[in-house]
Amino acid sequence: MRLKIDESILLNVEKPAKYTGNEWNMVKKDPDDVKVRFAFCFPDDYEIGMSHLGMKILYHIMNKREDTYCERAFAPWTDMEEKLRERNIPLYTLETYTPLSEFDFVGFTLQYEMSYTNILNMLDLGGIPIFANDRKKGMPFVIAGGPCAVNPEPLADFIDLFVIGEGEEVINEIIDEYIAWKDAGEERDGFLKRASRIEGVYVPSLYNVYYYEDGTIMDILPVSPDVPDTVRRRIVKNLDSVDFPDDIIVPYIGTVHDRIMLEVFRGCIRGCRFCQAGFIYRPVRERSHEKLSELAKSSVEKTGYEEISLVSLSTSDYSALPELCDNLIEFTEAEKVSLSLPSLRVDNFSLGLMEKVSKVRKSGLTFAPEAGTQRLRDVINKGITTEDLIASVKLAVAGGWTQVKLYFMIGLPTETIEDVEVIANLGITLIESCRELPGEYNKSLNITLSTSCFVPKPFTPFQWEPMDDIESLMNKQYHLKDRIKKRTRKIKYNYHDARLSFLEAVLARGDRKIGKVIYTAWQKGCKFDGW
Repeated sequence: MRLKIDESILLNVEKPAKYTGNEWNMVKKDPDDVKVRFAFCFPDDYEIGMSHLGMKILYHIMNKREDTYCERAFAPWTDMEEKLRERNIPLYTLETYTPLSEFDFVGFTLQYEMSYTNILNMLDLGGIPIFANDRKKGMPFVIAGGPCAVNPEPLADFIDLFVIGEGEEVINEIIDEYIAWKDAGEERDGFLKRASRIEGVYVPSLYNVYYYEDGTIMDILPVSPDVPDTVRRRIVKNLDSVDFPDDIIVPYIGTVHDRIMLEVFRGCIRGCRFCQAGFIYRPVRERSHEKLSELAKSSVEKTGYEEISLVSLSTSDYSALPELCDNLIEFTEAEKVSLSLPSLRVDNFSLGLMEKVSKVRKSGLTFAPEAGTQRLRDVINKGITTEDLIASVKLAVAGGWTQVKLYFMIGLPTETIEDVEVIANLGITLIESCRELPGEYNKSLNITLSTSCFVPKPFTPFQWEPMDDIESLMNKQYHLKDRIKKRTRKIKYNYHDARLSFLEAVLARGDRKIGKVIYTAWQKGCKFDGW
């Protein structure tokens, strides 16, 4: 069923283009000509979701199949939700204006724990029962993946199946199994059992959780012998062998990352003890610089974007970075396309490299020292020194950069108030050291200093470390803000809400009992909790 969205609705909501679809490079198929319809749902605003690389990759991979049509849906902002509920219009996809309840699969990407209530809200808006055990024959299978799926238990009551790990290969195996199941005419449970035997797929309803008297988990066991005891994380062994999109959708409105994103490699060679991504995306796998150069050129041609960003957890660790940049510079200069390198390491920052990529336009630079003192950097295994940071920032300022962003964490294990104070001192030291530079650059450095709160995440060396309490985190934030304000106006200070970080920790490390909390929070009106 194709819904008709009345103009009177769109004229009364902010940024109506978020709800109309038909963007440049949007895939168009006849729904009657495919065997599988997949609604890829991003549980946040369109402007956030359309910046997400994983969605672009899977949208591209599924739509390359002639038998599958992948469409998109995003969490409607509160003004649009009000109109949908007021007029009894279900949440729909942008490609065909089809209600979510009419799809074979409704898939969610779990990027951030504070989006969990949005998932429940989108299911409700889409006309799909929120609890998995309430879904009957003919209803969609709700699937979820992404980084937060490494601990799927908080959402176990709501999701039919999870993908643990990377999705490029496993999504095709799930679709193939679904077609075979449908042709066989089996019951709904039959598909879930079939899917559970695919490496990387976890079906919560096929496992029972047993608890000790104190409420901690004793065991998680499969309900029958034909369900695997252990779910192994899926990894793509060769990134060059899987499709990567060069014809990404170009939105009509600005998005958070409004540019071409080239993933140069996956994983990280470093091993910072707090970093979940650094562990769950292991091992390191690189794309060839020849393949990346080819993708860059075809992406510019097919999208018209004027900026290419090389993305990874630590871009300057890419082994063929000089060759890749050399290949891209001639092309980007000729096309007046800028090239940006986020996620740079302080200890291998090269001015020569940055001069190459900044010939079109100089953007800001971002570094992440994470901790102010060397002692605390050693505790978290960061592996950089204050001298590395000072040398890199001086190089950048001498090369003409005037904006530098620095990211730190507060509340790290063994942290003292002295460690927090040194964060402010480090910012002052950087500004003062740049004053020694000759000529026009000696007064030009502006620093944006941001602190997030340490959240112990699953599958990291710090997963069992206690989290600093909310009051302590807030006191440290205010103390740091006060020290910066008293000493300089050249540093802008941003910090995360400690209360939000505490909730994030509960959801990140929670078990199935947290599902009741999420459901109750949603019933009481919680949504867009990260905002």
